[in-house]
Amino acid sequence: MRKKRFEAVMQLLTWGAAIITFGILIFILGFILVRGIPFIKPSLFAFTYNSDNVSLMPALISTIQMTFLSLLIAVPLGVFAAIYLTEYAKRDDKAVKLVSITTETLSGIPSIVYGLFGMLFFVNYLSWGFSLLAGAFTLSIMILPLIMRSSEEALKAVPDTYREGSFGLGAGKLRTVFKIILPSAMPGILAGIILAIGRIVGETAALIYTAGTVAQVPTNPMMSARTLSVHMYALSSEGIHTNEGYATAVVLLIVVVLINMLSSKVVNKIRIGGTK
Repeated sequence: MRKKRFEAVMQLLTWGAAIITFGILIFILGFILVRGIPFIKPSLFAFTYNSDNVSLMPALISTIQMTFLSLLIAVPLGVFAAIYLTEYAKRDDKAVKLVSITTETLSGIPSIVYGLFGMLFFVNYLSWGFSLLAGAFTLSIMILPLIMRSSEEALKAVPDTYREGSFGLGAGKLRTVFKIILPSAMPGILAGIILAIGRIVGETAALIYTAGTVAQVPTNPMMSARTLSVHMYALSSEGIHTNEGYATAVVLLIVVVLINMLSSKVVNKIRIGGTK
């Protein structure tokens, strides 16, 4: 009887936590949609930003550029580092343990700390100024631990029989990694990249100190840029265009959902292709 009561109480607590979490999510989404949808107008998607029309199009283009440039820097470093730690380094090596601990530590650092580091090093020391490049390098350092850990776990999940079979057929270490192991781990690696994209798109604190808040479409990496999240923060903090800030939040929410849907389809196609 005590065991049944305990199971009933735990099931009730589990359902209660799920309902509360789902209810909070629905409330937040509903609040944003109700406040933002009525103020989504064609003028918000103009290519010029001025005091009369606080267009979000420059911020949207800057967000795409920032995301692409950050991933271009972080993904190769993170994936190749994970390959080395998983396939080449000895698992009981002290250096590997140190890298793992450092990666976990970097994952828990607040984004404002990354922003201050980016401002001191990239903006001031390297004299890049508030620029798209400074923001991208700061974000790449921020998402690097996430990509490394997800890639490492995905590579570890590949069965050892794949490696043994490849070696038995005469393939070398490098060919086995890039032809057998990496394609099998690609869905897990892409899942980490999807999470990294979500963090890039929603980041504000680090970019205020590195990329700046200039509402323009950067034509080169050394120009200042304002992403959608920074644009939303700027409009809300000014207190003049709060309604447009809610509209920007709706657009940002749609962008994140579309990115996740597109990325999920890519992952599913890779998984289906890998099983054939």
